[in-house]
Amino acid sequence: MAEELLNKKEKEEEMEQQKAEQAVKDEQVKAEKSEEEIQEPSKTEKKETKKSAKPIDEKAVLAEEIEKLNAANAELNDRYLRICAEYDNYRKRTLKEKMDLTKSAGESLLLNLLPVIDDFERGLQHMEQAEDQSAIKEGIDIIYNKLKDFLKQNGVVEIESKDKEFDTDLHEAIAKIPAPSEDKKGKVIDVIQKGYYLNEKVIRHAKVVVGE
Repeated sequence: MAEELLNKKEKEEEMEQQKAEQAVKDEQVKAEKSEEEIQEPSKTEKKETKKSAKPIDEKAVLAEEIEKLNAANAELNDRYLRICAEYDNYRKRTLKEKMDLTKSAGESLLLNLLPVIDDFERGLQHMEQAEDQSAIKEGIDIIYNKLKDFLKQNGVVEIESKDKEFDTDLHEAIAKIPAPSEDKKGKVIDVIQKGYYLNEKVIRHAKVVVGE
């Protein structure tokens, strides 16, 4: 009887131990499942994630870039047209100023020349009445000198040629004659028409006779 009770108690303890081991195993299984659920999202979550990740619309991006480039091109074209218009206005304004300056410069020159014409007209009137030729000559000399001074004031200066070395930059030889002496060879013997500078620039070559 005592032996049966002992065996029964041992069986009960063995069963309790098995239940305890099973309970530990069940807890381990639950813990493993929980870790898997944390590490790997559910199918529903995967579907929602796929839905939320929208694909990139390349056509829309390309259209946006084209629109930006078109806007930049339009802006540059507008700036180019404005610059062209401003330059054209500047060119026209500068040309008009140059033309006005040329006209006014010519006007000033002619205005200063008129007193010389007045002197010539008075001289011609006196020539008809004057009997003294020396007085007429003196009047003409005065007008001539006045005209030379006027030209000099405006930068017109006579080229000195008589007895100077012949220079093709200044002279135009219209004839050559035997030189009267050795030191006259290659020099200007006579001046047929005077030459002139305008502000150190030759505006008319002197027509000369050269000795050879």
